Amino acid sequence: MNPRMMLATTGRVLDQLRHDHRSVALMLVVPALLLTAVYFLYENETVPPGAPRTFDRVGLMMLAIFPFVVMFLVTSITMLRERTSGTLERLLTTPIHKTDLLFGYGLAFSLMAALQSLVATGVAYWVFGLEIKGSPGLVVMIAVVNAVLGVALGLLCSAFARTEFQAVQFMLVVVVPQILLCGLFVARDRMNEVLEAVSNVLPLTFSVDALKEIAGHAEATDVLWQDTGIMAAIVLAVLVLASLTLRRRTA
Repeated sequence: MNPRMMLATTGRVLDQLRHDHRSVALMLVVPALLLTAVYFLYENETVPPGAPRTFDRVGLMMLAIFPFVVMFLVTSITMLRERTSGTLERLLTTPIHKTDLLFGYGLAFSLMAALQSLVATGVAYWVFGLEIKGSPGLVVMIAVVNAVLGVALGLLCSAFARTEFQAVQFMLVVVVPQILLCGLFVARDRMNEVLEAVSNVLPLTFSVDALKEIAGHAEATDVLWQDTGIMAAIVLAVLVLASLTLRRRTA
């Protein structure tokens, strides 16, 4: 991998995004708007004095899930357009390597993911008064890693889609099962054995577990760092796999 080529790709993608105001708005604003909807779902909830609000639990998890979903969609569709338009084919006739290209895209969208996570976390804490034991900085860290995971999976899935509609359909296969089995709706130890075994290896499960650690502990725990490390390793592995499956164009 050539760092200069990778950074050049990153710069090109960021410059394209700078002129695509709708995509920027989608990435930065939509997660915060969805979080707002979640807050108002529980606005009239009555809780005993001193008891945590449902929003403090659900809203915290949404800080990981919403960026993950949005970045998966944006990245997979953007990469597919690069291939179907012939841009990717022209790029691969230059000395750039597939790994430089994929990691360049990953870095560009990861920077956007970081901004997205900062906006959504800021709204959760300073607008809706999210209250947990852990540090907001740790929440942002997990949200960013989770958004980058969405980027990596989006890049990988784009290699198998021929149309934008197919790229969106991959969300039903890759994203929705992870949301259902990550432990948000039903505790994993209460699932049947098959679903629990599947949930234990899904990437989103580790991010939810990490956020639960942040919610329940004032200081970072070993479990938190372990889950974060596993997520980072998955992101790296998915990006490498995406570079191996990358095709020049859609047939």
